[in-house]
Amino acid sequence: MMQFGLSIAQIIAAGLTVGLTTALSPRTKINDAYDFVIVGGGQAGLVLGARLSNSNHTVLVLESGGDGDEYRTRIDTPADSYFDSLWTTPLNWDFYTAKQPNAENREIEWPRGKVLGGSCSHITSESWTKLTGNAGSSAINGLYMTRPGKDEINAWQEMLGDMDGADKWSWDSFYAALKKSETFTPPSDAIAEQGGITWNASDHGTEGPIHASYPDYTFDQVGDWSTSLQKIGVDISSNMYGGDVWGAEVSTSCINPSNWTRSYSRTGYLDPLPDRTNYDVLANAHVTRLVFDNSTSTNLTASSVEYTSDNGTTISSVKVKKEVILASGSVGSPAVLLYSGVGPKDVLSDAGVDLVSELPGVGQHLQDHISATVMWSTNVDTAGSIWYEDGADKTKTNYLSYIDDAIAYVNSTGLYGSKVDEYEKKFLADMDKYTPNTTSDDGVIAGYKAIYNTTASKIFQSPMGQIELLFMNSDASGDIGISAALQHPFSHGRIYINSSNPIDYPVIDPNYFANPSDIEMLLEGIKMARKVGETTPMSNNLTKETAPGSSVQTDDEWKQWLREQASTEFHPSSSCAMLPKDQGGVVDAKLRVYGLANVRVADASIVPIALSSHLMASTYGVAEQASTIILEHYDPSSSTDPAFSESNVTTTTGTTATPKSDKKNAAITAFGGLSNSWMPYAFVSLHFGIIFNILL
Repeated sequence: MMQFGLSIAQIIAAGLTVGLTTALSPRTKINDAYDFVIVGGGQAGLVLGARLSNSNHTVLVLESGGDGDEYRTRIDTPADSYFDSLWTTPLNWDFYTAKQPNAENREIEWPRGKVLGGSCSHITSESWTKLTGNAGSSAINGLYMTRPGKDEINAWQEMLGDMDGADKWSWDSFYAALKKSETFTPPSDAIAEQGGITWNASDHGTEGPIHASYPDYTFDQVGDWSTSLQKIGVDISSNMYGGDVWGAEVSTSCINPSNWTRSYSRTGYLDPLPDRTNYDVLANAHVTRLVFDNSTSTNLTASSVEYTSDNGTTISSVKVKKEVILASGSVGSPAVLLYSGVGPKDVLSDAGVDLVSELPGVGQHLQDHISATVMWSTNVDTAGSIWYEDGADKTKTNYLSYIDDAIAYVNSTGLYGSKVDEYEKKFLADMDKYTPNTTSDDGVIAGYKAIYNTTASKIFQSPMGQIELLFMNSDASGDIGISAALQHPFSHGRIYINSSNPIDYPVIDPNYFANPSDIEMLLEGIKMARKVGETTPMSNNLTKETAPGSSVQTDDEWKQWLREQASTEFHPSSSCAMLPKDQGGVVDAKLRVYGLANVRVADASIVPIALSSHLMASTYGVAEQASTIILEHYDPSSSTDPAFSESNVTTTTGTTATPKSDKKNAAITAFGGLSNSWMPYAFVSLHFGIIFNILL
């Protein structure tokens, strides 16, 4: 009966730590109505589902993609992010941008995850422009667990003014939400020494569902990283995870160190749950629109959510008792609103969608990190050469845990030295000159200027990183790369629709390099990337620059190369920005969509300014904070802590376990149960729900 050919006794003898539950698996049938309907079962959606269902509320998560089980080994194996790409599978939406006139009119690929646990990007070894990213997705991304900075989070809060609930978005509050989501494990002594890894455990969480740790395999060049950066004036970071995002470090990754598998929202927030009778998750359910009642024209109530499981041939519907929460990411959440008739009047009219509620900011204020990579051949083994040349370590579990993780954030002083004030004045002077041509709405334009002013003054003049540098050694050619990525673009784009058919893809227009300040700043970053590679000890093992090569030397040559090669770092944000409505805001500080009585957005699209960080940790923070806000509204005396304290979950203290309900939980207790310390997850646990139903 055991699907893996092992008896339970053998599993125990093998020392696997598994939370045995009647697992909450995706459903095939659901109820007619739920208190909360969550649109999107990716990173944020599964956080919300777990937290909100830890109560008496009924909760449904609708996910467009499948459960991903047929690709589970590739999802779970960190190195497969490079070497067994999921870009060519149904797990990728396979979006492309509109033609970008300031980037050689290219349509740039924007992969986004389409699977439970990951609704954003993935990285692959197909090209180095694709190896720099880690968006808000957690199932198929690059696993970087970096965090945003104190100065930019506080700047976000300041932009909200005296808005009710703004205190939830201060650094102190958001920092607590970030820590709540994770359990940190330091590297082994050997890995720490070889990679030059430093850390402060007090900056991290200890009881969260997501593991933040380090691979069990690294390279000497990772250890060389910080030394070379120090030589060019970028010191080792002393407080990267405590809010000071500048300097060099080796990032944590979302890896479970008990079995060296990916730790993501499904393994953290869904799979360990018992079969909650108030919580359903439906995969392959693409939401087509929200349906509103006609009670008022200014505060509409979503009465139901429509979705399709067969590409639009048939439409199903589920009723909403309390709220709809959009958690479909920076592309999906504005698209759902637009197809529901909520958004800019001109966009909806042109697309043939009836206007339900005019909200000009929907899809606007889109910001994305844009990046490029300098490449060198090398005389040492790399992750790529080991894989593609069948090196001795290729099949070893510790090698398969390797993820590129050496990074640095270079601030404005590092880029411009004593000319920082001069550049700030230039940026501010350009604010009116490069107002986006994506809208004529006065409020959206006012919001653009508010974001621009915050970025050009408070953030640019702060110690916050303006350019991220990343060390890469997983290329198929065996080459080594150093990427530079712009963190606070002045060019804003938008998400919009040009069809009334909700199966059609939205239009993605990030408007790259529309403001020439962006390419000027990325120019300084990419030159610094080359400089790092030319500095010892990093240069000791780099034999020849292969891209762009020695023919690119002048600033004009660099800029032309960037227009031809720069691409997304997979970190889009801000398309449902949390701002005042008269600044093109879409949600208020409590995440409520303006003009709608019971619809919220809770994902990376609500952050009003681009953050100096990969977005995964920040998205966990947004979703955790959203869960707290929503539960405080409906259950003022309740708490989302401990993580999953539902009455039928077994609690374990020391060696004494207390079952909370039936004989299934008694069996669970015998194997350790689920505790607030979040026992390390073994991916086989999903199958034990079936086994226990048979045994019991």
